[in-house]
Amino acid sequence: MAYVIDPQPQPSVPVAGTEDRFPVRRIFCVGRNYAAHAREMGKDPDREPPFFFTKPADAVIENGATIPYPPETENFHYEAELVVAIGRGGVNIPESEALDHVWGYAAGNDLTRRDLQQTAKDMGRPWDWGKAFDNSAVIGPIHPVSATGHFPDGAIRLSVNGTVKQDADLSEMIWSTPEVIAILSRTMTLKPGDLIMTGTPAGVGALRPGDTVTVSIAGLPDLTTTIGDRA
Repeated sequence: MAYVIDPQPQPSVPVAGTEDRFPVRRIFCVGRNYAAHAREMGKDPDREPPFFFTKPADAVIENGATIPYPPETENFHYEAELVVAIGRGGVNIPESEALDHVWGYAAGNDLTRRDLQQTAKDMGRPWDWGKAFDNSAVIGPIHPVSATGHFPDGAIRLSVNGTVKQDADLSEMIWSTPEVIAILSRTMTLKPGDLIMTGTPAGVGALRPGDTVTVSIAGLPDLTTTIGDRA
């Protein structure tokens, strides 16, 4: 068998402290997983079932990159998030066993074209144009669980040009990491290489060309991105 066109390279992110790479299969994102963020988005933060959206694997951008300000938006937002890297797949994973499926963790930034997302919401359409665009998944090096343990709590912050914009604790997630894995696996078969972006705290806001964005999660190194000129 031969491919009729050349296949694209396998998207991947670095593994901290090594020359190894973690292959990325799919990127799942949890919507409105912090109560204060749900409120700032005009939604009820009650513990309704979580919902998910996805980003393409090749939307991944690594730490230290400069990314162009994306096209077709005037309201380009940051969203600091804890990223879970799945190392062992499964379906209908019990919550009590969910953390056994985690290979490691990373800091992430779920970049969002907020105006396009809002237009899609208003029209009852999918969010893809607002969430799943090129360079929209900034993911830091993945740290294995054996080195960091798990992250039931800990500070999560984001600053723009040195000014703190988001400041919360991972314990404030409405749905914990084990719950998210268990719920997601009831609908989708999780497989090694899947990443889960677990939601962002309150304080999201706009970015402009020239901004430097830093995500800080206790127990992980900072994740820094610079916003370049418009694409």
